[in-house]
Amino acid sequence: MKRRFLRRRLLLLAAAAALLAAGLPASPAAAAIPYEGYARSAGYGDVHSQNGYVYAESLDGYELESGPFKEPQDLFAAPDGTLYVADTGNNRIVHLSREGELLGQFGDAEGKGSLNEPKGVFAAKDGQEVYVADTKNQRIAVFDGKGKYRREFPAPQSPLLGAGFTYSPSKLVLDKRGYLLVISEGNTQGLLQIDGKGEFKGFFGANHVGFSWSRLFVRLVASQEQRSQLALVKPMEFSSVAQDADGFVYTTTLGTESNQIKRLSPVGIDTLNPGRSVSYGMRFADGPFEMPSFIGIAVSPEGFITGLDLQSSKVFQYDKLGNQLFAFGGMGEQNGLFKTPASVAQLPDGDIAVVDRGRGRIDIFRTTPFADLVHRASALYVDGRYEESEQMWQEALRLNANYAMAYHAIGKALYKAENYEQAMAYFKLAKSKAEYSEAFREHRKQVARDHFGWIALILLAAAAALRYGLPALSRLLSRAERSRSRREPPPPAPGRAHSSAKGEGL
Repeated sequence: MKRRFLRRRLLLLAAAAALLAAGLPASPAAAAIPYEGYARSAGYGDVHSQNGYVYAESLDGYELESGPFKEPQDLFAAPDGTLYVADTGNNRIVHLSREGELLGQFGDAEGKGSLNEPKGVFAAKDGQEVYVADTKNQRIAVFDGKGKYRREFPAPQSPLLGAGFTYSPSKLVLDKRGYLLVISEGNTQGLLQIDGKGEFKGFFGANHVGFSWSRLFVRLVASQEQRSQLALVKPMEFSSVAQDADGFVYTTTLGTESNQIKRLSPVGIDTLNPGRSVSYGMRFADGPFEMPSFIGIAVSPEGFITGLDLQSSKVFQYDKLGNQLFAFGGMGEQNGLFKTPASVAQLPDGDIAVVDRGRGRIDIFRTTPFADLVHRASALYVDGRYEESEQMWQEALRLNANYAMAYHAIGKALYKAENYEQAMAYFKLAKSKAEYSEAFREHRKQVARDHFGWIALILLAAAAALRYGLPALSRLLSRAERSRSRREPPPPAPGRAHSSAKGEGL
């Protein structure tokens, strides 16, 4: 391990020397970032932002006694900081220290504990048991903390699974009840719940087939046979699963345009997107796919949600409310980019690890000072402590004037402080229409309260004018009309005027 760190240090020194020789400022860290930071902003789209995470190092196993990784597909970060790697191509689980030192490996020896292309791994909090999704063996294999095989949970048996059910476990977590929640590839009915005895206890949190105008139209004009085919449309299957410190279960779904990330309550209800349709990740104007394909999910102890998108090879991070904070990574061969990303994990020290199956390694990303600032401010904001977070958001805007989330958060702080007029200005900059309308209504009420005396005086004056002024005006107009009538001579009678005319003619 010392040789690896020494080699990395020498490479950085060499790069710095080359930059100095070229007459450029030596900034290896900045020069090593192959992607631009950006943030999603309602009404503005993707705008430039400071990077929240930067590439730090890679773990590939080449300097370990166990040898290099081969197409790894999962990583679990234990509470003690150690890492469990599902080294799928080598049919084993590799246990590493946070520094990348080998602590053990298991599953690649002959016997009952022999693994066949494991795709998922999960360790209990006490570290006494490690659960492995032994995909090709169609079972969950259980090992102790030292890698010794203990038992297995074979394919579940139940009429609820259907006649054509094939067990192919790929990802799993252990919930607070002691139930395993398992993703089985090809299963669209939800997460499989398996108790401590290996018995199937039902499905959990299944996706649903959403409403589609095109399907409705086809149903109206389709034949009976075509309608029967429409009835076969199934919901999309889950692609990854994680659990937060409160026991909420998070899932990702492939092949859907909205709500690709969900937070499931104990009864399987999505609490991240209640009654709304949210599009996570980014959309694409060209290419074979137009929508993101999330295949990895991780949640920090503070509740920050990190999703991995296979389509763009990018990592997206959100707060507890689903507001995007950062995006980084991408497709490529440089450090910080991925060839075929497979999984993402949140490390206890705040770093994020991405398993790159295509390059056979694990890439570690560390937070920047800007991300640390945003994380502190976001934690207060999500907790409803808007005023406490305001100064932090102001500092974030000083560092990055394009960070729309800061405008929104400051607007919330000003709204809570009843400074509605300024809150309107920040909500307008953040393109937060609903919050702007609320602030406008409260500002209107506030103006009415502040000027109540003048408003009341004007209303009283108007009422007095209506009560006393109109009758007086009416009487005055009546007198004027009568006076004008007395002054005007009466018109001659028609008969008399005619007779007079005749007499004069004689």
